[in-house]
Amino acid sequence: MSTHDSYTHEAMKTTFTLHLRNDDPQLARQVAHACIALIDEIEAKLSRYVCGSDVWQINHMQTGETRFLSEDCYACLRIALDAHVQTGGRFDITLGRQIEHRKNHTAGPAPQLCGQLMVDPDRPAIHCIEAGREIDLGGIGKGFALDRMQALAQDWGIQSGLFAAGASTQLAFGPQRWDIQLRGDHATRTLSLHNQALSASGIGIQGSHIVSPDDGRSPHYTYPRIWLQEPTAALADAWSTAAMLMTPDELQHLPDPQRALFIETQDGTTIERITAAES
Repeated sequence: MSTHDSYTHEAMKTTFTLHLRNDDPQLARQVAHACIALIDEIEAKLSRYVCGSDVWQINHMQTGETRFLSEDCYACLRIALDAHVQTGGRFDITLGRQIEHRKNHTAGPAPQLCGQLMVDPDRPAIHCIEAGREIDLGGIGKGFALDRMQALAQDWGIQSGLFAAGASTQLAFGPQRWDIQLRGDHATRTLSLHNQALSASGIGIQGSHIVSPDDGRSPHYTYPRIWLQEPTAALADAWSTAAMLMTPDELQHLPDPQRALFIETQDGTTIERITAAES
């Protein structure tokens, strides 16, 4: 009979939680320690706050510079770039200065958007076309770490698992279903998560740090919280962030066979599933 072991680790300004089910408890412990080491390795490359990390170096590039990147950073940037295109530009990792302004409640208007970065399509490198943009991988970096942890755990033969990065993103894999509580201000809803990721965004998540890529300011949110399911944790985070910037009509066109969407109503009394609009 498989056993259920749980582990926690502080990294990326959140608490990672690992729930593992496997017939071999010793193997589960080894995998958990390997996953924790992987989290720290990814943070050292993706955090904008770690001096010398890939992202820190990107944010200090000058106009005309090219910088080569680690495979992890390059892979995460490519996923973020794809998400930027898929969400019509609503998901944008180059708003680092504007996000910091919002998070820190800095007085005065948000910094103006300027500068341009280009991810090389053929090699692990990034080009600074014009200085001024700063990358903040934030949630998608945590989601990327969860996806990498899943791949590692499955390579080692772990049967089922549930990985979480704080309360914002969770990733389930294997045959077991995991009951997840969607918690609003006054309502809860239970969701069965199976071989998918779930990510939450909202005005109560990390101090309402989502900003609009149109002007770098805090937008008007249609709903206080949104939960979104995707096959991968990185894309779940990207889409839940972008969904906070969408209108109700746009949200009705998001659901598809691989994506589920839940919203907390404005009065906070219910958590509803958004169904796809009829074409």
